[in-house]
Amino acid sequence: MFPDSPLITFEREGSRVRAWINPSTSPFTAERDHRYGYLTTPLRQRGLEVTVEYGLSDYIVHAELPDGSSLIISPAQESPADPELGEPPESWTVTRHRPPAAYEVVYDSEPDGPDARHGGNVRTLLAAVDERLDQLGMPPRRKQERSADELAAGTVLYRAGFVPAVAFGGEQYYRLPSAMTDPAEQQLVVTRAFDSVQAEGFNIICDPALLDPSLPLARTHEMSLGDRLGHLAHAIQAATHTSEVVVPLSELTAPGDGVLQRVVEILDTTAEWWEEFGGKADYRYANRLRLVAEELNSYAVELQAMRGNLADRHAAHPGKARTPADGASPPAPSPSRVSAALASSPSAGQRTVPAGVPVEPSARTALLPARPSSSPGR
Repeated sequence: MFPDSPLITFEREGSRVRAWINPSTSPFTAERDHRYGYLTTPLRQRGLEVTVEYGLSDYIVHAELPDGSSLIISPAQESPADPELGEPPESWTVTRHRPPAAYEVVYDSEPDGPDARHGGNVRTLLAAVDERLDQLGMPPRRKQERSADELAAGTVLYRAGFVPAVAFGGEQYYRLPSAMTDPAEQQLVVTRAFDSVQAEGFNIICDPALLDPSLPLARTHEMSLGDRLGHLAHAIQAATHTSEVVVPLSELTAPGDGVLQRVVEILDTTAEWWEEFGGKADYRYANRLRLVAEELNSYAVELQAMRGNLADRHAAHPGKARTPADGASPPAPSPSRVSAALASSPSAGQRTVPAGVPVEPSARTALLPARPSSSPGR
């Protein structure tokens, strides 16, 4: 695992299963916060000075407020959950301390507390804290652009079958499809998503009840079609002559089996399949898909003509250095080279290991809880 990678939290609330992506933190911050980055980061985004200290039997979060009071966020003390393995606490308590000895309970999900129904749910905890901070006149959380790693984590969840959503207040998260209520089916999707994000090197918190340890672990990871097409964009960016651009552009515009034509085919096939559900909305979606496919097909024809114009131009790019000394145009890349760029790589999908970070011996080993095993050697 990479200490500075985003934290992905899988959680169940009623019949719904959600996945949240928390921003990455530096290795120093992650160590200092004792794996409570999912609490300290949102608090710091509201301008609070936050520290993590040791309580009775576990670490607690301490946030200083401008009026001299402080918030103390404490997991269940003497809890069977192992914080070193990243197991989520069973409950939380939040108190506001006003010197010298005044205490206000902000949130309490202990078994006998008013918020007991929420248990260890972090989102409910943070919502209660945010509500109290709003009442105290604290500035709102500063919105931050998602990092490339956070966007990559969202892509992995999307491919695993999760649906992007926005919570009340604007925070983005991912959820299982609303009609997917069978626990076994939910376990299947969450387990596959867990394995995928773990293989990519992200940190994870997940309730073991959401996972099915009997499922085989996928040990290979193929590069996505989108990433393979991305190699064509890199090739075009580095091109010094029109002939070097025509070949990868041809992969998109080729009549019959070009990428754009295949996309049109996929949309038309999906429309036909969707229409068979027979509902009014199904016919509407199917017709919309066909309209999109028709528009895309017209753009594909236009792009084919533009590709031909670029091919006829056959000239060096004025802003790129010419490779041959005599000024002659470089040879066009062969179709085999384009095919190689589009082919899967044995190391596809592996994230770059930062300098000084040791490579873990097992793909299943996680900084936070690894997926439980049901058989020896797994």
